[in-house]
Amino acid sequence: MMKKLPATASVATPASGAKLHAPAAERNAQALGDLLHDHAPKTGHALEIASGTGQHIIHFAQRFPGLIWHPSEVDAERIASIAAYAREARLPNLRRPRHLDVTRADWADAVDGKQLVVLINLLHLIDDAAAQMAVAGALAALVPGGRFVLYGPFKRNGALISDGDARFHHQLSTADPHIGYKNDANVEHWLTCAGATSVTRVEMPANNLAFIAEV
Repeated sequence: MMKKLPATASVATPASGAKLHAPAAERNAQALGDLLHDHAPKTGHALEIASGTGQHIIHFAQRFPGLIWHPSEVDAERIASIAAYAREARLPNLRRPRHLDVTRADWADAVDGKQLVVLINLLHLIDDAAAQMAVAGALAALVPGGRFVLYGPFKRNGALISDGDARFHHQLSTADPHIGYKNDANVEHWLTCAGATSVTRVEMPANNLAFIAEV
């Protein structure tokens, strides 16, 4: 079972009702939407792993009405937040959030048949073994020709590329020595070993990185 995330990992504050608000999700929603515009399929079923507060998936469902969006989370408070945003938005292509622990080896069995899987800002919050399970399961959940979009902060060639990244990685690893930024080459290796037929890297704002993997 995935551990509770460290307090420094994901800043979200109460909004109205059950809704939580994460400033980072608000800041990067446009850039992530642009990334999906360039790399996501136009139609089909899309699973978002670790949907967090729900802000991202509302933006995606509004921007890409041809996709049916399936939010998921491991944390009950955040599942409630996603559901609250969804009730307010009333989007016909947005399904109910489900509990999903992607650090379990068999997690993809319950969510397979997807044309798209999206994972935003999780790998640095879990250990290497759990990260590999998340990556392998994401690819296993895809139909042939499906795409996995993975986004977050990563080391480049084993190095932290900014002072801000170094500070955040230190906060994470101090809270839990098993977590922190993953190396880009390791992640690409995990994707290939899990069955990706192609992996494309896209540099993103604020020193973040996206991997687009196809099966």
